[in-house]
Amino acid sequence: MYYRPSDGHDLPHNPFSAIVSPRPIGWISTRSASGHENLAPYSFFNAVAYAPPQVMFGSVGAKDTMQNLRETGEFCVNLVGAEQIAMMNASSEALAFEEDEFTHSGTLRAPCREIACSRVEDAPASLECRVTQIVELVGAENTAVFGEVVGIHIRPDLIVEGRFDVVKARLLSRLGYRDYAEITKVFELTRPKA
Repeated sequence: MYYRPSDGHDLPHNPFSAIVSPRPIGWISTRSASGHENLAPYSFFNAVAYAPPQVMFGSVGAKDTMQNLRETGEFCVNLVGAEQIAMMNASSEALAFEEDEFTHSGTLRAPCREIACSRVEDAPASLECRVTQIVELVGAENTAVFGEVVGIHIRPDLIVEGRFDVVKARLLSRLGYRDYAEITKVFELTRPKA
C-alpha cells in the first residue's frame, strides 16, 4: 500500500502514529504564572541531545500546558509506569483551565527542585526542564517544544546495579490507535567498531 497523506487513505483509521511507534509518553506537568497546575500526557515526546540533556514534545491543538509553559518557560516530564495507567489516562481528560489534573486523576504530587511546578511523586523518573525553543509547525496549532533538562529525579528502587532498570520500571509507550505497550524485555547490542 502507498498513499500520500495529503490525499488521505482508504483505511478505517490513520496508520501514521502506529507506524511511528513505540513512543515514550511524556506526562508533562506545568504551572501557570498565577499558580494553576496542569498535568497531561503527550505521546509525541523524546530525548534529542545528551550534553546538555535536552528533550522535546509535540503539542497538537490549544492546550493548558502550552499556555502555562509560554508564561513560565518551565515544564517537567514525568515518565509513566504501568501502575500509573489509570491516572495517566484520567489526566488526559479535557478539563477547564482552573481544574487540577493531579487532583482529578488522583496522582500524587511532589515539588520540583529547579523549577516551580510539581512533578509526579511516584513516577519512575521525572525530568525538570526549562524551555529553550518553541517551534510553530505546519498545520493548525501544531507546536514542538524543546527544553533543557536541569534536574532529574529517579525512583531509588529502579536503580539496579548502577543502571536505571526500564523493565522493573514497567515503562509505558504509546503505539497507534488506542494501543499502548509495556516494556517487559530488553536485550543488549554492541555497535560495530568505526
